[in-house]
Amino acid sequence: MVSENELNDILLLNLLKADDEKAFKYIFDRYFSPLCRFMYLYVKNQQEVEEMALDIFTYVWENRATLEIKLTFKAYLFQAARNKCLNNIRDRKNTCSIEESGYDAYLEDTSVEVNELNRIIEEAVLSLPEKCGEVFRKSREEHLSNQEIAKEMQISVKTVEAQITKALKMIRKYLGETYSYIW
Repeated sequence: MVSENELNDILLLNLLKADDEKAFKYIFDRYFSPLCRFMYLYVKNQQEVEEMALDIFTYVWENRATLEIKLTFKAYLFQAARNKCLNNIRDRKNTCSIEESGYDAYLEDTSVEVNELNRIIEEAVLSLPEKCGEVFRKSREEHLSNQEIAKEMQISVKTVEAQITKALKMIRKYLGETYSYIW
């Protein structure tokens, strides 16, 4: 036995296929607001929701001749709305502008933190004993190997290693707990 709603949907579909604009207006008026409320549960942007709902109704009108409704118009429209929302969410996850992502603000904050950290490290290096600081700078800033430092400063490789170890311990202590993860 066919329900009254199913008969109405069959009649509406037949009228749509016959290019009846009144039937389309009836469907639009009946389902647009409920569809938007449903879609808003997924996409919390009213303007996007309304645009997506209009896209669905545009699709229905443009494809009315070949449209096949298996259950009811309501079920068809709400399934289309759900799919549209899920696609929107997927696409938003894959692409967003740098402004939306907040990445530029993150970079700015990070830049400030890095500059501050570099300043503190420089202070720590300046607080090292003279020879210890010199060995450390040659190692980290000039990127010389322990052997090259030993040869240039006319000291043993073991002394270079000891001075670098001492420098790292002193810098770690200078930085304290806040930056302990660095060293």
